[in-house]
Amino acid sequence: MIQIRTADLNDIPEITSVFRDTIINISTKHYSEKQTTAWASGADKIKDWEKRISKLYFIVAEIDKIIVGFAYLKNGNYLEGLFVHKDYQRQGVGSKLLRIMESQVMMNDFEVFKSDVSKTALPFFDNKYFNVIKIQKKSVKGVMLENYLVEKQM
Repeated sequence: MIQIRTADLNDIPEITSVFRDTIINISTKHYSEKQTTAWASGADKIKDWEKRISKLYFIVAEIDKIIVGFAYLKNGNYLEGLFVHKDYQRQGVGSKLLRIMESQVMMNDFEVFKSDVSKTALPFFDNKYFNVIKIQKKSVKGVMLENYLVEKQM
């Protein structure tokens, strides 16, 4: 059973492990090794993770007390991150995290829910009624990655 709770600073090692492993193992279908390595290096920015957990609406999903996914919301309606452990894909973890984030957006009184999503995540968000607003190029450690700005009317 998937349990959801607010993240705390003690979760950082597990959160960064899920972040890194998901990118390196799942995103290789759509991004090169150079791109995934640059992107996954964000796991090493511990101060950034501390800030996110302390200042943003940040939740984790657990199964048997193991963190199997997480999501965090910025500015009340921008999903800045949603990641599910490589071994727990397609088991409802991402859907549950997204439903809670959507509820939070509605409670914050926003009419639009937005996110920047990877090529890998796009089908998931498409299935959840998000529309692509534009294709974007993002530089991570000097490496260009393509992603999508998506939004959903609430």
